[in-house]
Amino acid sequence: MSLAEKYPKEVKQILAKYPPEHKRSAVMPLLYLAQREEGYITKAAMQDIAHMLDITETDVVSIVGFYTLYHDKKEGKYRLQVCTDLPCALRGAEEFLENLCGNLGIKIGETTPDGLITLEAVMCLAACDKAPMFQTQGPDGIKYHEHMTVDKTMELIEALKTSTGEAK
Repeated sequence: MSLAEKYPKEVKQILAKYPPEHKRSAVMPLLYLAQREEGYITKAAMQDIAHMLDITETDVVSIVGFYTLYHDKKEGKYRLQVCTDLPCALRGAEEFLENLCGNLGIKIGETTPDGLITLEAVMCLAACDKAPMFQTQGPDGIKYHEHMTVDKTMELIEALKTSTGEAK
């Protein structure tokens, strides 16, 4: 089922924001819409968006690959993205991330065995003065978590497990 068939109202609203000669500008909102349900964008959805906007699949795939908000494969229900840019690193982000990996028993880029958390290192989340910090991406949107410690992060993860019914 195409994106337009699955979400006709939303697709129409997104496309209405752009003049027909600039409809390619709708690529990012359409990608976000395609990702909303499953947490990633399928190859079929990328092809559908390319066709809808009269752009190449390569154009769509390159946007998905460039931005950390778009994902092309299913991973954890929540993506925990820790900023490790230089200002955050100077405030302890790299040590925070390393300790978090140890507590979760995974490496950067991996997903916890329960499928709840995928841990990622990203560049610049625009909160350098509040590091260590990260954002979570999940079913409830994107949320910033600033001035974090590993203990506070593990409490957050436990709360996510409880709220999703995955706590044991």
